[in-house]
Amino acid sequence: MASRAGFPVNTGTPMNPSMNPVNSGHTGGMRMPGLPQHAAFRGMSPGNPQYHQRPGMPPGRGVPMGGMGSMGAPLPGPSYSGSMSMRPGMSQSPMDPARKRLLQQQQQAGGLVGHRRGVKRRKLADKVLPQRIRDLVPESQAYMDLLAFERKLDQTIARKRMEIQEAIKKPITQKRKLRIYISNTYTPGKPEGEEAEKVSSWELRVEGKLLEDPGKQKRKFSSFFKSLVIELDKELYGPDNHLVEWHRMPTTQETDGFQVKRPGDVSVKCTLLLMLDHQPPQYKLDPRLARLLGVHTQTRASIMQALWLYIKNNKLQDCHEKEYINCNRYFRQIFACTRMRFSEIPMKLAGLLQHPDPIVINHVISVDPNDQKKTACFDIDVEVDDPLKGQMTSFLSSTTNQQEIAALEIKIHETIESINQLKTQRDFMLSFSNNPQDFIQDWLKSQSRDLKLMTDTAGNPEEERRTEFYHAPWVPEAVGRYIYSKVQQRRQELEQVLGIRLT
Repeated sequence: MASRAGFPVNTGTPMNPSMNPVNSGHTGGMRMPGLPQHAAFRGMSPGNPQYHQRPGMPPGRGVPMGGMGSMGAPLPGPSYSGSMSMRPGMSQSPMDPARKRLLQQQQQAGGLVGHRRGVKRRKLADKVLPQRIRDLVPESQAYMDLLAFERKLDQTIARKRMEIQEAIKKPITQKRKLRIYISNTYTPGKPEGEEAEKVSSWELRVEGKLLEDPGKQKRKFSSFFKSLVIELDKELYGPDNHLVEWHRMPTTQETDGFQVKRPGDVSVKCTLLLMLDHQPPQYKLDPRLARLLGVHTQTRASIMQALWLYIKNNKLQDCHEKEYINCNRYFRQIFACTRMRFSEIPMKLAGLLQHPDPIVINHVISVDPNDQKKTACFDIDVEVDDPLKGQMTSFLSSTTNQQEIAALEIKIHETIESINQLKTQRDFMLSFSNNPQDFIQDWLKSQSRDLKLMTDTAGNPEEERRTEFYHAPWVPEAVGRYIYSKVQQRRQELEQVLGIRLT
């Protein structure tokens, strides 16, 4: 007994695969020649309310048109290729769902062969050479070794990509030297002439650049600062005009330097206050907490990490209630409590954080005629983005390598598919060369079975055309069941039309 697409097939006694088995003892269905295969013969089960038990029939056999072979053997059945005229008001019988799915699969397999390569989803298993090919070609083991190495390499690359993605989320900076140039010029007043200045004045310029900047795009000088305040001599310029301030705004345009021009003919002492723009923002700790943690100015995340390390090293966490911290004498002085929750730390820490100290530069604006241009240089440490971060970002966003790898993957899949097809053709030819007669007979039988499934033809036409086929013991019972089912169907139609129940 062979099986195809879920239907039992007996080569000696063909059956109709469209009939659903109902009883465990009946695995096949039957059809009568010249009789239409109606919906009454399909999909009916013992629990169907439309079916009435026939008087005198045992309960186990009261199933219309099920398999009726004795001892559970499948019964032969002729194919029905004609069609009978349907009565008015009767719907045409639908196709069995199992057969419908089978026909759809066969149509897809036959009609979409040309598009299979483009539609088929590639899997890792499609790149593996079958064992029968590896046995035939021992050198193919080298390909399998490369495939195993490729899997390890893919896992390593995937892990590294995840590590890079996590690293990019954190700020990656490096310290660089920013050189600040402070210079001033003096213009004496000349009353004669229309174009000359009538009042003496000086001009202060503040500029800067990164030392050994390898980047192609130079950063503007103002991009390093959050604010710049120039405090002039209060006695010379008064309380309302001695401050020159610049603060970063959302709409601020970056510049390469700042310049201030004021009237005057005497040297002026000035103080420059530069507030660095830290990303992420940094805070200055309370002096007591700074001495305790060893942190002066850091980001909030670094401060919280240092605080947790101090709590962990000094075992301040409560052994029974893990969410509480038992303050030691230093914590009691700083946080003014003997016990606090972990959730209270951000609120208590906010009062201990201050803005970082600005960079203070003292400078003298000289108006000495003998020194027309005086320049002072100062080097400060600033944090800039590490070039490695840009390289990691470009590596993650680059698709050139991925496209090349995808093209090679498709080529490998096509090669493996071609190898499998060639192996199938080799087996076909080898089987034919070993025993041509038996091979052709088996091949014809297989093609005949496939043709029956594709054309919705059941049974064996060669046996059904002989009269001996219809003298089998099952024919009288089958005819009786068919007539009984037609009577029941007609009774139901009359009941629906007349609206009464016939007894």
